[in-house]
Amino acid sequence: MIWALLIPFVMQAIFTVFDEGVFHIKRGLPKWERIGHPVDTFSVVCCFAFVQIFPYSTHSLMWYIGLALFSCLLITKDEFVHKHHCPAKEQWLHAVMFVNHPILLSSLALLWASSTSSIKWLSEIQIHHDLIQSFLLSQTIFVTGFMFYQIIYWNFIWQLKEEK
Repeated sequence: MIWALLIPFVMQAIFTVFDEGVFHIKRGLPKWERIGHPVDTFSVVCCFAFVQIFPYSTHSLMWYIGLALFSCLLITKDEFVHKHHCPAKEQWLHAVMFVNHPILLSSLALLWASSTSSIKWLSEIQIHHDLIQSFLLSQTIFVTGFMFYQIIYWNFIWQLKEEK
């Protein structure tokens, strides 16, 4: 069961690399995307950081659900203008990413909950507790690093390339 919970993380990484490496690099990003995409990523960083900082409890789960719902809504904010700037294939990829986003955040919540769960199938994950904690920490670092890449590359490096 544990490995099934990791699939959304792998899929999101693949989708993001493809979206960035194929579509964004090819068409470039207007200012609203250069600002908006790191904001979207920050909402994901907040969810990942939350489970790193706060121990699982019913109270903290409620806060996490609020963060996750906000992130799920926030990432759709650009779709009204994407339809004018993105090819159909990129819009389809975004749709797939939107479907995966709440699945990923739910998997994150289940992995977080497994640290204290008495639910049998979740408690089986406890066997791999250290591995899961390392995985979640590495994901937090990778997502945070990607956010900084988005800020630095698209707002400083790419702009310099465009001016030449």
